[in-house]
Formats: sequence, C-alpha cells, structure tokens
Amino acid sequence: MPEIVYEDNHLLVTVKAPNTLTQSDNTGDESLHEWGKAYIKEKYQKPGEVYLGLVHRLDRPVGGLVAFARTSKAAARLSEQLRSHHMEREYLAVVRGSSLRDEADLHDWLEKDEATGNVRVVKPGKAGAQEAKLTYRVLARRSDDDTALLHVLLKTGRKHQIRVQLANSGHPIVHDMRYGQGVRGESIALWGAVLRFDHPTRKEPLCFLSTPGASAFAAYAAEIDAFLKTISSHQ
Repeated sequence: MPEIVYEDNHLLVTVKAPNTLTQSDNTGDESLHEWGKAYIKEKYQKPGEVYLGLVHRLDRPVGGLVAFARTSKAAARLSEQLRSHHMEREYLAVVRGSSLRDEADLHDWLEKDEATGNVRVVKPGKAGAQEAKLTYRVLARRSDDDTALLHVLLKTGRKHQIRVQLANSGHPIVHDMRYGQGVRGESIALWGAVLRFDHPTRKEPLCFLSTPGASAFAAYAAEIDAFLKTISSHQ
C-alpha cells in the first residue's frame, strides 16, 4: 500500500514507489491513480465511479510525492497552480561526476522521439521542440565514487526533463537505464522529495516532504536528513 502523507475532502497526497505507474498505460500494470480510486471507494464506501483528478506525474522509474485532487474544483485550481508555476516540485538526485558547479540553471530545448519514447536535446527553437528549464544546487559530493547529491527545482514540466538535461550536461543520474548507465533491479537515483502548493479551498500554503527510498541515496542519508529538516523548520 502506498504511503499516504495527507488526506482531506479535497486532496490525497501519496508517495509513489519507484517503477510504479502514476497513470495507467498500455502495459496493463496497476497505477497509483487506480490504487487511489480503489482506496477512496473502499474507505468511504463510495458507489459507482470514484473521481480522482490527476494533476501531475512522475516518470515510472522515479519515486516520490504525488498529489491527487478529490474534486473537480480542486483539480482545476491545482492545475492552474501547476501552469503558473505556483506549485513547486523539488527533487533530490544523485549524479555521476562530482566536479559539477555548486549551482546552475539548465536551459534546453527537448524533442521526443515518437518511435522510441526517448527525449533528446535539440537546437533552440526547433519546430515541435519544448523549452525546458531547471535549477540545481549541489548538497554534497563524494570523491570515492565520483558522485554528487543535487537539489533540483523544476521550472517547466517536460517528459523525462531532469534525466535528459542532467545527462546532456555530462552528469547522468545514477541508475538511469534510459539516459545513462544502471544496474537492473536498482532504482534510479531521482526522487520527488518536496511538493509545495496552496490548498485548493483554504488557500493556505502546504509543503510535503519525502525521504528517498532508492538505494543510491543511502550514502547521502545524513545530508538528505539535514536538507529535509531545514525545509521543515522553515514551514
């Protein structure tokens, strides 16, 4: 059963496990969205089809926080926050190469290959390409395995964006089988760790935190704990 971090009449905020679908696709594998609808139907003994609005997604390999809307009004208001960048999605990532800059803004144009599903960086303004922006900050480095722990803030929400932009910068995410190198059975070192938005009816700011569960984060446990405690203390 997925972890539930917040629940009321308007919201359901959960933690998606790595390698779980956010939304159903043609694989037929169960998704977090389907689970959420079944959970609400059983808990509240709802007759008929249960409404659960999908506001944002995480790539299948990626774990972390996902917020669902329990009413259409909440879905509309959260979607508007997402479009206006008022909803903030912050990630932790472990990348290859410890010599990257302390912080940087990455600005690229991305194009999806419809045949493979892969996304690639293309020349700015290419027809059909989407602009992608993110900011990262190095939280810690390890010279013994030449990795670094990053705090990543999304400015846009493109398919595979963080994975593609970091790989293009020369620092692919650890265990990213698609855009880097990995070991089968090991989860990608990318986690939706912080989710901020305003409550859709009460308007109060909400901030949710999640500790990464992928094994590649284990070496950085102390730094991750300190990072999340710092955010929590400022709420």
